[in-house]
Amino acid sequence: MEQSYPRVDVITLTWNQRQDTLACLESLSRLTYPNYRIIVVDNGSSDGTAEAVRERFPNVELIVNERNLGFQGGFNVGMRCALDAGADFVFVMNNDTTVQPDILGELIKHATPPDVGMLSPKIYYFAEPDRIWTVGGDRHPITFEMIHKGEGQLDRGQWDQVIERDYLVGCAMLMKRSLLEQIGLFDTGYHPIYYEDVDMCVRAQQAGYRLLMVPGAKMWHKVSASSGGFDSPRQRYLMARHSVRFFRKYIRGWRWLIVAPYRFGSAIKTTARLLWQRRFQSVAAYWRGLRDGLKASVASREDVA
Repeated sequence: MEQSYPRVDVITLTWNQRQDTLACLESLSRLTYPNYRIIVVDNGSSDGTAEAVRERFPNVELIVNERNLGFQGGFNVGMRCALDAGADFVFVMNNDTTVQPDILGELIKHATPPDVGMLSPKIYYFAEPDRIWTVGGDRHPITFEMIHKGEGQLDRGQWDQVIERDYLVGCAMLMKRSLLEQIGLFDTGYHPIYYEDVDMCVRAQQAGYRLLMVPGAKMWHKVSASSGGFDSPRQRYLMARHSVRFFRKYIRGWRWLIVAPYRFGSAIKTTARLLWQRRFQSVAAYWRGLRDGLKASVASREDVA
């Protein structure tokens, strides 16, 4: 029976999140798709995550990195393992998530057209299971800004159609082998996290692939568990640094006349909001991130499969 279904390798990454990882694997143990393998990449955890995974889920492929390689580096290790083993698709997903048992089958249903390269489920907040976290997003044609869709909305069926998107979040991406062989893996220049998914989506579209959000596939996400929470100093620093690197990598020519003042206005707005909330450490971290993003190299560092 498995021979009639493309092989999907499900890859999740963990770093000192033992309980989240075990809950995620428990959820994955109920998958109904007949041809898949689970790979856990441990990014050098010190909380016993690897040992717990070996004990509770002995059939899972466990890769233990000696050190924390970040989101991109860790997932790239798992994706290389999957591709070397002959996977037709890789499904990268956060370890602070749970899934509906038929998620892979729902995604694979819509993956047949050769120009479809990447697919994502409808993702909800874990703490509010009927409230949408994301249904992907669109890219503004001039400012290149990613516009998230559905965030915070109660699901009343308003996003129940398969939709072509410009952006799918790295929390959950089903990617074709042909896509990865053509464009490479995650750009590790965004180490350790943030904007690698936006970058991957841009490269996929530039290579001629379509990106789909599939509402019949469902996932629940414990948002921002890996970065200290929304608007924490670390989250603000990394988002700022990598946003600058991303725009420097892709914006060219006359478009800077619009993008530069737009991004400056966005920075002032973010700063004002953080000051109003008395998040002074986050303000300082945010501006350090902007400075470091301007100094960083924008040379692509995609690990080619």
